[in-house]
Amino acid sequence: MQANKVYLASDHGGFKGKEIALKYCKERGFLCVDLGCNSPEISVDYSDFANALAAHLENDKGAKGILVCGSGIGISIAANRHKHIRCALCHDENTAMLSRLHNDANVLAFSGRFSDEKMIIAMLRAFFDTQFEGGRHQRRIDKL
Repeated sequence: MQANKVYLASDHGGFKGKEIALKYCKERGFLCVDLGCNSPEISVDYSDFANALAAHLENDKGAKGILVCGSGIGISIAANRHKHIRCALCHDENTAMLSRLHNDANVLAFSGRFSDEKMIIAMLRAFFDTQFEGGRHQRRIDKL
C-alpha cells in the first residue's frame, strides 16, 4: 500500500467521481479525509478544493490526494500551483500508472464527467499500486 492516508476533494462536477473514489479508498483500508464538496447540486469553485487539499498535503508528506472536477483540468491546474504538489490529470489506468512510475505524483486528478466507475477504479488501483521508479526520473522531478 502506497499511502496510509488519502485526502479527497472535488467540485460539484466531480462529486460523483469523488464518492466512487472515497468508497474504493475506504475498501482498501486507507484513512480517508473527505474535504468536500458535499453535493452535486450547489455550484462551487474547484480552486478552493484544490487549495484545501494542497494545504493538508503540505503538512502530511506521506499522504496522497485525489481531486475531481468536471473535466479534471481546472482542479489539476489549481493544485499544481503549489510547489509540493505533483498532480497528474489521468484518463486511464496507463496514465495513472505512469504518473507514479515516472513522475512520483502525489495527487491523482480525473474527470468526474467523462470517467465511469470502472475506469475510476482502474486508475485508483494503478495509482496506489505503482511505486516510483526513481533513477533518471528523479533527476527530472528535481528540476520541477
